[in-house]
This record gives sequence, C-alpha cells and structure tokens, in this order.
Amino acid sequence: MSKRVAQKGLTTVEFAIVGLVFFVILFAVIEFGRIIYTMNILQEGARRAARVAAVCAVNDPAIANRALFAGLSGLTTSNVQVEYLNQSGAITATFADIHYVRVRIVDYSMPIHIPLINPTFQAPEFSSTLPRESLGVVKSGAAPDC
Repeated sequence: MSKRVAQKGLTTVEFAIVGLVFFVILFAVIEFGRIIYTMNILQEGARRAARVAAVCAVNDPAIANRALFAGLSGLTTSNVQVEYLNQSGAITATFADIHYVRVRIVDYSMPIHIPLINPTFQAPEFSSTLPRESLGVVKSGAAPDC
C-alpha cells in the first residue's frame, strides 16, 4: 500500500478535530460577550426602575415595566421586586416612613449557545437603591406620568 493511499482522508479528520475546537472557542467568546451585555442591561433596568419608583406612586405597575426596557427574552415583571425602605434600610409599608426605594432584578437565567455544551447562565441579583422623592404626591399640578 502506498503512502498516499494510507493518508487518504487524514486531512479531513484533522480539520474536523481542529474545527470543532475552533468553533467551541469562537462561540464561547461570543457567548461571553452576550453575558456581559445582558448583565449591563439588567443593571441599567434596575437603575431605571428605581428612578421611576422614586417619583411615581407606591407600587405603580409602570415601575416593573421600566426595568424591561431592552426586551430580554425570559425577563418578566415577576423578576422585578420593588421595596420601600425606612431610614435604617428595613422594608416598610407605612408611607410616612419611606426614605428609600430599592428595585431588585432576581432569578433571571438565560441559555448559553456553545456547541456540545448547553449550560444556563444564572444572573446574579441586580439592585439599585435611591432616596425617595415625591412618590407620586405633588404639591401642585398633576401627578407625574409614570
């Protein structure tokens, strides 16, 4: 058997092995960038919702909707928690005791698309706390449009 016949198809096998490793690394880099983008979007959503919570009426549904500005798949208003805090940072239900508002985005996960691996990325909790402002109460004029 000649040397040429013995190596027939070897290039194809080598390319398959090297190509697989290359594409796994390529998709891992792309997915890492997508994870960083998603984390930035979640933090910005928490900040925007906290800003709205500071000026809108207590428990206004527009607060949670503001956190969903980017349309991330799987992110719903059930992932957004709005809390009203007293001076010491404890949760309060008394309007007069509210000094801060905190918005948290919790329990968000997204699938990762890497060949041969199908992990799920569980995002950490993102929160933003701001001092209260009007909470929907105005001295004159109409209430803010939330």
